[in-house]
Amino acid sequence: MKSVLTSVLLVLLLAAASASLIPSAEARVTPPAETRSRFAALDEVRLLANGLLQLGQSLREFVHKTRGQMNDIFQKINIFDRSFYQLSVLASEIRDEEEELKKTTLILQANNEEVKSLSLEINSKVEGILEERSRLQSKVGGLEEQLSSLSQGLVTSQQLAEIGTLREVIHSQEKSITELLRAVREQSDQLNDQRLQINSLEKKITGNSLAQETVKTPDSLTPEPPTLTPYEVTDFRNDLPLDCSDLFGRGRRVSGVYALKPTNLSRPFMAFCDMSKDGGVTVIQRRMDGTVNFDQTWQKYEDGFGDFQGEFWLGLKKMHALVARGNSILRIEVEDWKLGKRFVEYNLHLGGAESYYKIHLKQPMGDLPDAMTNQTGMMFSTKDQDNDSHQDSSCAASYTGGWWFNACGDANLNGRYVSVRPKSRGPERRSEIQWRPSRRAAFSLRSTQISVRPSSATNTFSSSGQTGSSSL
Repeated sequence: MKSVLTSVLLVLLLAAASASLIPSAEARVTPPAETRSRFAALDEVRLLANGLLQLGQSLREFVHKTRGQMNDIFQKINIFDRSFYQLSVLASEIRDEEEELKKTTLILQANNEEVKSLSLEINSKVEGILEERSRLQSKVGGLEEQLSSLSQGLVTSQQLAEIGTLREVIHSQEKSITELLRAVREQSDQLNDQRLQINSLEKKITGNSLAQETVKTPDSLTPEPPTLTPYEVTDFRNDLPLDCSDLFGRGRRVSGVYALKPTNLSRPFMAFCDMSKDGGVTVIQRRMDGTVNFDQTWQKYEDGFGDFQGEFWLGLKKMHALVARGNSILRIEVEDWKLGKRFVEYNLHLGGAESYYKIHLKQPMGDLPDAMTNQTGMMFSTKDQDNDSHQDSSCAASYTGGWWFNACGDANLNGRYVSVRPKSRGPERRSEIQWRPSRRAAFSLRSTQISVRPSSATNTFSSSGQTGSSSL
């Protein structure tokens, strides 16, 4: 553009110069008029040249501005293409997972039908055995009448042998009936577990379908954690285990999700049982990878949230039901970024909703230094329910996550999860998962697990109990 304008300007200047060097006849006759005409032409050329230069400068600035705007547009288009590709990959993964869940559901349904047929077969055998038992009892009744009639005489050895034989047969039949009833109970438990797994998979499939329909923007990649079902309303059996330790006592050794019913008055609910511990424990909280946001409301912390296969909070209502019988142990297990594992146990008493789930802890024991005794007697707090002892602000709002804050305390295992080992010690770390046994010492945690189990102690909250401690 600049070269073209320069060429035009040179042509105009040459034309003006030629006109000034070759005077016309009219110019020779009248010299004063010729002088005025030459200067007028030069002024016009200069004016035209200046206009052309300004026009060229404006065009150059316009070109640069347009080029910058086009570069910005191309960058935004590239960002949009990458985001769209990521969302497409995510949607494809969700579809694949949904197909796998559907296949698993079909397999579980087939297993459920097979177990049902076995249960019906066992029930029919039990009915036959019960009929045989009633017949034998009638025979025994007849023999007892004969014995009473012969009470004045002697009983023959043949009759005694027949009575002994019948008694042995009845005893063996009762053993068989007991074993069959236990097998029926186990089959029923398996049916219940299969049904619960099918319900859980169906909920996951429904949740994945909804997530697939709503994936449109990057904001949808971090949804709210699902709320755990407060109660399993379809199961009101009275033979459900009280807790995971009761289930362990019944012979179960596989960790997983089971239906529990702590008291006759409580409604059954689902919980994760960790059977790797001696006796089995009921897991209340688990953190491992930061996939679940623990900065939730009071209602969420009461009912529970998360995923039993990953991170979750069981719920304050269910936790209170598990420890309402008293003599309970609270176990806290942590793992640091060097894969070192420690634990601490407390004698636990937890109030109900009327006391905002006030916690009482005594007699810490374990290789993890105590950081919870300072918070004993505190009520539970969340970002929308401030029950701490801090007068100026809300600890749950400042530190994130629900906990038994004091002012604001040295422990908060429901804080913000950090996926890498933190290096700084600034004030921004106060919202992360905390375990600070002292002012100069703090644990940076990679994973945590909180669980409860019954205690064999008879008076764990006596005034004579002393609080133990340990140093880093």
